[in-house]
Amino acid sequence: MNGFFDIPSDLQHSWLGLVGLHLREALLPVLAGLLVSLPLAQLCVRLRWLYPPVLWVTTVLYAIPSLAFFVLLIDYTGQTELTVMIPLTVYSLVVLVPAIVDGVRSVPQETLAAATAMGFGPVRRYFQVQLPIAVPAVIAGLRVATVSSISLVSVGALIGNQGALGNLINDANIYNRPELAVNAVLSMAALAILADVLLVAVRLLLTPWMPRAGRREQPADVPDPATAALEDAVR
Repeated sequence: MNGFFDIPSDLQHSWLGLVGLHLREALLPVLAGLLVSLPLAQLCVRLRWLYPPVLWVTTVLYAIPSLAFFVLLIDYTGQTELTVMIPLTVYSLVVLVPAIVDGVRSVPQETLAAATAMGFGPVRRYFQVQLPIAVPAVIAGLRVATVSSISLVSVGALIGNQGALGNLINDANIYNRPELAVNAVLSMAALAILADVLLVAVRLLLTPWMPRAGRREQPADVPDPATAALEDAVR
């Protein structure tokens, strides 16, 4: 393990610096993808004919190899973090948009009717009733998008050392130091597991009405998710 955390000077970062850079390049695209997906998914729910073409476009964009995407962008954004983060943002849409659409569509119609009767407008109903009920589906999509993004950041090593921890794999070949590659793989795996655990914790925090693994059957007087979300919105 000698030299495991001895990072070559050409990377201009310590190991912790590379971890911070990796998280920034991986998580900001997921956040941007979520901000784009929320209104886009609502449009797809309201205008059902829009969903198939949106899903087709996001799937086609996801099929573009990341390296080819970088080549297309590099003339405009240069060898920068932005060149890495734009494709990752686009890739996240193919996971997040269907997750949000499916979650929002799962809201019972009687719950929506009750919210409308209580004076909720479309925007308030979406953010205070539909999204809270859709949280499990949204978090499931975020888990997939986040883990995928953490993995794909490493490809940025091919465009001017913009791969964060992935740069260690390139340097492992240059300096014949395989421990650097092991460091990169283990570090990225640890970050992915940690991010996934944190998202599960967020889901548990936001959905106290959902049954927990290992718990006995919930009492009969526990409200269903739709009722709980509507009551929270009214408070």
